Amino acid sequence: MDLLGILRNPVLIGALIAWSLAQGGKLPLEYIRSRRWNWSLLFSTGGMPSSHTALVTAIAHGTGMVAGFDSPAFALGVALAMVVIYDATGIRRQAGLHAEMINAMFQDLMEGHPLQQEKLAEVLGHSPGEAFVGLLLGLSISTATVLLMRG
Repeated sequence: MDLLGILRNPVLIGALIAWSLAQGGKLPLEYIRSRRWNWSLLFSTGGMPSSHTALVTAIAHGTGMVAGFDSPAFALGVALAMVVIYDATGIRRQAGLHAEMINAMFQDLMEGHPLQQEKLAEVLGHSPGEAFVGLLLGLSISTATVLLMRG
């Protein structure tokens, strides 16, 4: 078994690069928006662009390029991507909106009281635009990586 073969896997490398660029790209985009560096974004969910979408899109597209777009592996990659993107833009997005509303209600109830409670995480999912940018990033990085690594 060749463990170093992992380093020659264009699908994995492309997916990891797409994920890293998406996750790392959140820092300068947030800085432009808020004029503050928020290093916690490197380890949090949500935000622009969607690193989840970039990762699964790169895996699916890279698999299609390497194994063929008619392969069962590509079909599995697409199904996985559909579930992850649906979850990121649907269920987790709604959970984040619920957390935002609960936090606002709690703030209203506690206004003027010294009691401090931990707020729920409000940025859990992605807007469709954030997922779309992640999708474009995943497609472009996986294409470039497979083409560069395969010759």
